Amino acid sequence: MKTVVSVSQGSSEYDYQLETEFMGQAFRVIRIGTDGDLSRAEAILENVREQADAIGLSMVHDHYQVGREQIEHPDTARLEACVPDKSVTTGAGLRRILQEWAVRHTQSELGHFFDNARVLCFNGQASYRIALALSEHTDNLRFADPYTDFGLPRLLTSLGQVERYTAITAPLLYKPLAVRALDALIHNPLYRLGEGLVQGSLHQAVKQSHVLVAAVGELADFTQTELDGKTVITSRVTEQSLDWMRSRKVAMVVDYSPWLEGRPVGANVMEAMISAALERAPAQLAANDFLDVIDRLGIEPRILYPNGYRRVNRFAFVIHPLSQQYLTKTPPLDWIASVSPPGVMNLVEKVVAYTPPFVYSHIEGVTSPTGDEAEGWLITVGGTPREIMSHSPEFTYSRLLSAARLAKKLGAQIMGLGAFTKVVGDAGITVAKRAPLPITTGNSYSASGALWAAHDAVKRIGLVQVGPSGKMAGKAMVVGATGAIGSVCARLLAKAVDEIVLVSPEAAKLLALKESILMESPGATVRVAASTDRELGAMDMVVTATSGAGKRVLDILKVKPGCVITDVARPLDIPAEDVAKRPDVLVIESGEIRLPGDVHMKDIGLPRGIAYACLAETIVLALESRFENFTLGRNIEWEKVREIYKLGLRHGMTLAAISGVNGVFGEEDFERVRSLARAGVPASSERLQSMPHG
Repeated sequence: MKTVVSVSQGSSEYDYQLETEFMGQAFRVIRIGTDGDLSRAEAILENVREQADAIGLSMVHDHYQVGREQIEHPDTARLEACVPDKSVTTGAGLRRILQEWAVRHTQSELGHFFDNARVLCFNGQASYRIALALSEHTDNLRFADPYTDFGLPRLLTSLGQVERYTAITAPLLYKPLAVRALDALIHNPLYRLGEGLVQGSLHQAVKQSHVLVAAVGELADFTQTELDGKTVITSRVTEQSLDWMRSRKVAMVVDYSPWLEGRPVGANVMEAMISAALERAPAQLAANDFLDVIDRLGIEPRILYPNGYRRVNRFAFVIHPLSQQYLTKTPPLDWIASVSPPGVMNLVEKVVAYTPPFVYSHIEGVTSPTGDEAEGWLITVGGTPREIMSHSPEFTYSRLLSAARLAKKLGAQIMGLGAFTKVVGDAGITVAKRAPLPITTGNSYSASGALWAAHDAVKRIGLVQVGPSGKMAGKAMVVGATGAIGSVCARLLAKAVDEIVLVSPEAAKLLALKESILMESPGATVRVAASTDRELGAMDMVVTATSGAGKRVLDILKVKPGCVITDVARPLDIPAEDVAKRPDVLVIESGEIRLPGDVHMKDIGLPRGIAYACLAETIVLALESRFENFTLGRNIEWEKVREIYKLGLRHGMTLAAISGVNGVFGEEDFERVRSLARAGVPASSERLQSMPHG
């Protein structure tokens, strides 16, 4: 029987002995903790040298290779010198493989998990291989070495900085005279005075991170508030340490340590066993030796969820003030507006358009029934629609790209464009080409939400019934049917309404669209027309989706009472003054979405937990881990409209509110339309005002 002894600088409380079979040979493994006493470790090594076939050194520093720097740690060298005739290892060779594999396995298993994550490595030298692997998926790498080595409240922010830091500090950290000088500094009263400040900075760094690379013991001083939702990459996770992480609401743990006889063991133990089994010194072991053992034993990283499955993905969404009036509600501009003549606010509106993007709100608490979560940031760019449209597209592109860089720094994995930012220029295509993270305009879910809202509104008004086929037993018209959004609406309505009329001046395209709809929806009743004139008065539902901003697309006075009009064009096809002419008609601008979970964010003009459909699209993609350019340009694909609707349902999205040009409709609005429609006479606002009141 061969004997491997692991001498650990850790606590003797965790000592064990076990017998096992390894690589076809019988082994006895003995773990001896020295409670951080280096002299005691030396004495133990002297005592076990005769019985040990190989020795592992645990909880001591490896001899690191960081970039081109080879670092020999003096304490490790001192222990190795105690047993020069034995195979002694810290497990560095095996550990490097297991660390890197932990990252690659997790990214492959979970898909895009580390994309743009904010990572904090407590020891950049010890976790160098992990950081190298993570750098393929994120630039947001930070290293706490200046904190842990010198008590300096500064983070290193790249692998290059870690390499330069190592080259400069290794002589200070690992030479005896320098070590004594550092020890004197650490016990200096002035140093102790600043220790609280330094620790506070480190706690803040932990709180702002998404992934922590650290030994379990290095996290002992951190609270639930700081560790809630975090992913920890570490080793030798026991049930006890997993319970501790559970109490801190850690979301996920990646454990790269090998297991033996039902317990996690150090890489030093496993590498010492390989050395003893093959009768080769650790320096003579090659990658093939490690791969053979990993493959034979089926060793793979463990992905653990202390509190059940939980994954937190991240998004950003760009907003902007919708009018000068919005600016007057924002401190300190509200004060300026209160003491200044109107002309001053015109100047303020122009100046604000040039301000850098900033975070308006952090969004938390979005929780899907699947267990996936999303957090995000609303990022404001300063231009009102008037300012955005008065500048060239490049003006807005530059601000959106600045917002994208801010989003990437925050750790967002996808960014959505809101309001007028998504209609400028080529509707997101150029921004997506230049941005450092995926972009979506949200228009697919906006179209889906608007139709969802229209269908719900028709049901709530109650004038049109659902027929035996499951379709709405009525007539619907799509104005601008050959356009990108119009064709999508037409395809979806053909599946939901008994009869549809497609309107467009492009006759040949209309015929082709009708043909393709009948192939997709056999049995549908589809008619085509070049204008709305002939059949508008018979429609129960109308969708306008033209691209002719400023042109009149229909005569609202010819619409029958109780009709639901959904205006999905941006800018809107039907102006507010036309809407006001027909209080007996419901004109819908959008359908808002209720987000799943206990959502916290600042006011965006909607009730708590409710979001605009374009924002909801960005959140759905984040929950689904679909970090890709989804909806871009003006040619919206109807398959994506259908797909985002289904994904929204999967993640618990529901229709929350129906909005028109004057905001969210209440029950009194539906009742008004219902009552006037049942009266059977088209009602203009002027006629209502002239009617006698009780």
